[in-house]
Amino acid sequence: MIDIFKHEDNWQDIKDSTMNTIGKTTGKYPTSDWKRRLILSEHSPIRRMKFYWRWKDLKSWVSVHFVRHKHGVEHYVKSQRNDRQKEYDRCAARQDEIVTHTMDINAQALINMSHMRLCKQADKQTRKVMKAIRDSVIEVCPFMKGLLVPKCEYRGGICDEFNPCGYNKKNLVAHANRLIEQMDSAQQQEVYLLTVSKIWR
Repeated sequence: MIDIFKHEDNWQDIKDSTMNTIGKTTGKYPTSDWKRRLILSEHSPIRRMKFYWRWKDLKSWVSVHFVRHKHGVEHYVKSQRNDRQKEYDRCAARQDEIVTHTMDINAQALINMSHMRLCKQADKQTRKVMKAIRDSVIEVCPFMKGLLVPKCEYRGGICDEFNPCGYNKKNLVAHANRLIEQMDSAQQQEVYLLTVSKIWR
């Protein structure tokens, strides 16, 4: 389904932008620890990190789900106009007609998009497409692991959907463990666990 995927190592640019926010011009190429900490912090310089891909056989209605995302992302979708293609009549086309859809997205927008499109309230086929993107991203940028998750996981088990599916409660322990692994101090772990226990008791 994904036939083109691009991501360039521009960590030095990201580091330079970060250093500028504290009045410095540049810095050494960042360590793996620094990269992970910056992505976890979600500070503005991560918006300089970009990903690009192309879906060559996406159903039109799935494409529409992704086009809903507009901040920090650009979409380029194959036209269905009758004067641009002869495969079908646009006026009579089904919603599952195939389109080619490319996306150019920054890291923050990708994190935000994953929260919605990996949620179990999202359509099953849309989730499958998002999982493929998640896997491709983590392969080239492992520092994103643990951030491309459903919103309830990201929020420590709290679901704000109108009709919760119950996934957050069933998997609360997994959510807690995932967040604990990302925390630096015992105090943060204690505060988190205390908060969760009060919310769900």
